[in-house]
Amino acid sequence: MTLDSLRPRAEKAMIPLAGALERIGVTPDMLSVASLISAVLAGVLFCYTPSKTFLFLAAVMVFLNAFFDAADGAVAAQIGATKRGDFLDHVLDRYSDIFIICGIFFGGYAPWQVGVVAITGVLLTSYMGTQAQALDIERYYGGILGRADRLVIIFLAAIANVAYVNEIYGMPILGWMLVAVAITSHLTAIQRFTYIWRALSK
Repeated sequence: MTLDSLRPRAEKAMIPLAGALERIGVTPDMLSVASLISAVLAGVLFCYTPSKTFLFLAAVMVFLNAFFDAADGAVAAQIGATKRGDFLDHVLDRYSDIFIICGIFFGGYAPWQVGVVAITGVLLTSYMGTQAQALDIERYYGGILGRADRLVIIFLAAIANVAYVNEIYGMPILGWMLVAVAITSHLTAIQRFTYIWRALSK
């Protein structure tokens, strides 16, 4: 089970916050943009980390990206999601993924080859999930590593890297985290492909 499977419960828990945001005029699209801005800042901070403070701030930006993304879904559920809003959310989420992952390997935490494998796996995983909906199957968030799981892992790895800056077998903690994301994201994409293939066979 991934954290993405808990999305409905998370959105339900955020109903009070969603109501407050709606009352002051905050729209889902605004939250989607705020989520992207957080991801851009995270990527920049990962690229340029001359101090633990910058790396810690990058972790905070990753957390805010996840928070705004969750709030976006909660507000959309409160006022009624639109197709345009859903489309914008998915596009900005993909750009957010690119900024965060690329920021980590551009920052030298892992070889670029690992980064390329990771980002392609992340994008394929997301593609499989939305492609299920395009083929008249419900949107599928299954697999071992959904977006919510990935953001939590990146956040925790960044905090751990602040606490322990030394390399472990040639790479810092963030680098090994990216290796794990590279492997599990492709495994998740394969899991989602298998699920969709079987569903289409019925």
